[in-house]
Amino acid sequence: MLSQNPMVSKAVKAARRAARGAVEGVYEGTCTVVEYASTVDEKTKVSRQGEVVVLRDQPCRLSFEKISAALQADVAAKVSQGVKLFIAPEVRVNPGSKVIVTQNGVTGEYAASGEPAVYHSHQEVMLELFGGWA
Repeated sequence: MLSQNPMVSKAVKAARRAARGAVEGVYEGTCTVVEYASTVDEKTKVSRQGEVVVLRDQPCRLSFEKISAALQADVAAKVSQGVKLFIAPEVRVNPGSKVIVTQNGVTGEYAASGEPAVYHSHQEVMLELFGGWA
């Protein structure tokens, strides 16, 4: 089988490393991923729900798409914008996590809206504006 050939395997790995380097070369931001989870206070042993930082200062890039003029609705105009986070493939961003991104001097809070699309060079996570914990 061609894919089991050691020379092809080395070439594929080299191509994947190059692709990952190219993608990461355009990362302009950093992000912090926060999940709402149960934590135990070590001193009092009391369990409580709260925000837990699971990832901090991870290089990333935001991409904005489907930026359109206001759509006419029955009551008021509605603005539609897609926000996509590009991040390393080995990082886990769970659906519903709060993602705080700083890029180009602007910080925004978003929620991971679903399962990411994971590739060898990166992953893409669709985001929406964070409106609070569900």
